Amino acid sequence: MEAITRSTGRLPAAFLTPGSSSFVDFLSEHQPEMLPGNRQLPPVQGVVQAPHGTTIVASTFPGGVVLAGDRRATMGNVIAQRDIEKVFPADEHSAVGIAGTAGLAVEMVKLFQLELEHFEKVEGAALSLEGKANRLSTMIRSNLGMAMQGLAVVPLFVGYDVDRERGRIFSYDVTGGRSEEHGYAATGSGSTFARGSMKKLYRDDLTEEQATTLVVQALYDAADDDSATGGPDVARRIYPIVTIITDDGFRRLTEEQISDVARAVLERRMEEPDGPRAALL
Repeated sequence: MEAITRSTGRLPAAFLTPGSSSFVDFLSEHQPEMLPGNRQLPPVQGVVQAPHGTTIVASTFPGGVVLAGDRRATMGNVIAQRDIEKVFPADEHSAVGIAGTAGLAVEMVKLFQLELEHFEKVEGAALSLEGKANRLSTMIRSNLGMAMQGLAVVPLFVGYDVDRERGRIFSYDVTGGRSEEHGYAATGSGSTFARGSMKKLYRDDLTEEQATTLVVQALYDAADDDSATGGPDVARRIYPIVTIITDDGFRRLTEEQISDVARAVLERRMEEPDGPRAALL
């Protein structure tokens, strides 16, 4: 909604009327057509062909959680983009990894970021991690109409729960159904292979460095069996995006740091082409 300031220099009454602390609720009431799920699509035959993001993985460790995503976006059998970013900070202590229709997913993440920021400004306190997960669930549910036309968004939400003092992972389905995952999780086209990889290598006592290696290894294993998932591309210097969230907040590992981890994983795989032993970590 645009502010009309040319004549009076004041904001419209909608901006000054007390109401919900939810920015999504505000848009729903005053300009619902701006919400992604309320847009009208032209009639189409079959499934809409649009770039899709694929595999996202996460793992907890004592003191925090790691969230990572590959860099490939596909459109049918075509690689639409090789270096797309699928992992974003939601706020200081949480992050979202997107799988599904890339354009809608990125827009939903931006709206989610604004939702959390708006709530904190209005209420004077940050929303709890559980509350953030519920808000994202509502936003996904509002996109159900788009999902039924092939434009689904299925994110993975993680964060550091300052009240419980530990990292937590939440997964979703296209209807907005929310599940808390314990230890590790994956979503997207390569999730089956990534989850199988993490199932063999995950432990409750992983260090931050070991958890980072775990998620990169899982993405490599997913890329080995799923053509829609992009593995570490040493030639183009395209590596997975890896983020870590602890009590100190959100941080993204540098390209140099991820390069070192990815190269170590590749070297181990060359030594053990049939897969790493449990002793890898």
